Amino acid sequence: MAKAKKDAPEAQDENFNFIVRIVNSDIDGQKRTVIGLQSIKGVGKRVAQIIAKRANVDPAVKIGTLSDEKVKELEALVSTYVEYAPHWAINRQMDYETGADMHLFGNDLDIIQKDDVNRMKMIRCYRGIRHETKHKVRGQRTRSNGRKGLTIGVQRKSS
Repeated sequence: MAKAKKDAPEAQDENFNFIVRIVNSDIDGQKRTVIGLQSIKGVGKRVAQIIAKRANVDPAVKIGTLSDEKVKELEALVSTYVEYAPHWAINRQMDYETGADMHLFGNDLDIIQKDDVNRMKMIRCYRGIRHETKHKVRGQRTRSNGRKGLTIGVQRKSS
């Protein structure tokens, strides 16, 4: 009997939103609030928890059941995250062009990241050269890992 209740679809009101749009990202309304906020590129677990707590929203409630006012409040809190977050908790500290602290979301994050890699390639810094040649950039070992192409296995010297 309990299994039948579990398989039955949940009763939902007519105000349920199956897709919630926040910061140019579509969020599945069936997801919990914190998990739904994490589907925005640039918002991780910690940022989503901070935003939900600041909006006084239960993190376990489904994001599709929230009212339009709460969704607008969440969107405002996401877009102004840099104003109330500590300096170390934002993803773009001291921007190259402006020198300002920013927290980027969605496509802006991808565009800025590509611009940074292209600038490193242009000035021919070590990291830029590693990006160009598609090698590991952050100092990892490459002797036994990161092989691609036809190099499979270890080649031994013939004696």
